[in-house]
Amino acid sequence: MLRSLILAMILTCGMASAQTAVPESQAQIQLSFAPVVKQAAPAVVNIYAKRVVNVRTNPFRNDPFFDNLFRDFGAPRQRVENSLGSGVILSEDGIVVSNYHVVGQATDIRVVLTDRREFSARVLLADEESDLAILQIDEAEGLHALELRDSDSVEVGELVLAIGNPFGVGQTVSSGIVSGLARSGVAMGNARGYFIQTDAPINPGNSGGALVDVAGRLIGINTWILSRSGGSNGIGFAIPSALVSEFVAQARAGKDRFTRPWAGLSGQPVMADMAEGLGLDRPGGIVISQVHEQSPFMDAEIRPGDVIVAVDGLTVNTPAEMIYRMSVAGMGDTARISVIRNGEAREVTVRLIPAPDMPPRAEVQTGRKSAIPGMTLSNINPAVIDEYGLGLSASGVLVVDPGRAGLRAGLRRGDILRGINDTDAVDTDTAAALLEERMRWLSLDVQRGTQRSVLRFRL
Repeated sequence: MLRSLILAMILTCGMASAQTAVPESQAQIQLSFAPVVKQAAPAVVNIYAKRVVNVRTNPFRNDPFFDNLFRDFGAPRQRVENSLGSGVILSEDGIVVSNYHVVGQATDIRVVLTDRREFSARVLLADEESDLAILQIDEAEGLHALELRDSDSVEVGELVLAIGNPFGVGQTVSSGIVSGLARSGVAMGNARGYFIQTDAPINPGNSGGALVDVAGRLIGINTWILSRSGGSNGIGFAIPSALVSEFVAQARAGKDRFTRPWAGLSGQPVMADMAEGLGLDRPGGIVISQVHEQSPFMDAEIRPGDVIVAVDGLTVNTPAEMIYRMSVAGMGDTARISVIRNGEAREVTVRLIPAPDMPPRAEVQTGRKSAIPGMTLSNINPAVIDEYGLGLSASGVLVVDPGRAGLRAGLRRGDILRGINDTDAVDTDTAAALLEERMRWLSLDVQRGTQRSVLRFRL
């Protein structure tokens, strides 16, 4: 009897649920993404790019020892490389966004619209670190542009569509959801940043394509996937539209290189074993380990040991998240930084400025009388530190171009000369003068990344 009663209750509930789920219109019966695709797809284009690269024949390629020794072996030969990707039209006057790895350093770029019209395009602004590029197509009429949605309003679980040209088969639409936000612990090549994660299938050729919401608004630019086979495994990443908007603004302002605010500090995420000692009730934020003396954070009295937990009221847990938040705020503006010091919370205002190019770089090229002629040297300042990815405490003289003699001596672009013949290389003039001194031996104290070594030569 009890079993019959339970079954009757289940059937009754099921019938009630079915009644509330009955479609009430023809539109509900024919629920489809077709209207969204019709609105968004014309703004997604195919991009074909060509670039000319110099290659050398290295007989010891991939050899763990001889590969570096014979890296410059043989005369360079030019080779044409082709790349295929996608792009998104952002304005009726021909502004298109794509990935750097699709069009970066390209010598010829062709944009093909969905109506099969073709146009040549030129790069206005490109940035390898963010993997974004802004293109301009001229003399095109009747362009369909996508509306940008603020990516900070996107939530996990939203339905999204990925539109692009996978494997060159033609424009393709795939659907999925937003799987995650604020993905900053992942990177592709030189791309470092802050991504939207989606399970909408993304494959080679989708790069630079659109990730749109169910209203047909752009929330991200598809950039790469996590995969062992090269095909989609349901873990794809898109660059948020907020950063795309800042790229467009700088491109329209006439800049050809993306400028992001300089933090001038280093730090690491706060882990569980660190939280209590920093006065936090839970892990989160970035504990600062070093602040450059010219950093705008130094002016705001941020010191090592402080924990940055938010920028403009939005939580940050990694340095990449912090830089992203500063970047989308815009150059020349200010940002509100939430800080915890010894368990006490406070808020400071930080200026969003580029890395200062002071003191002057004072670049010099060593002359014929130098022990290493034809080498270009530069003083190290915050702008140089930012440009070459040097440590905040970097000192000495930077090798901008080693020249032929420098290459033979084992020097590389980006090396730091800390000393010459047991004398500190404090600036370019001192380094150039030391290299012209007549001695039987030349000793170079060289730093490459975190490695430091001494090179000795008989003159």
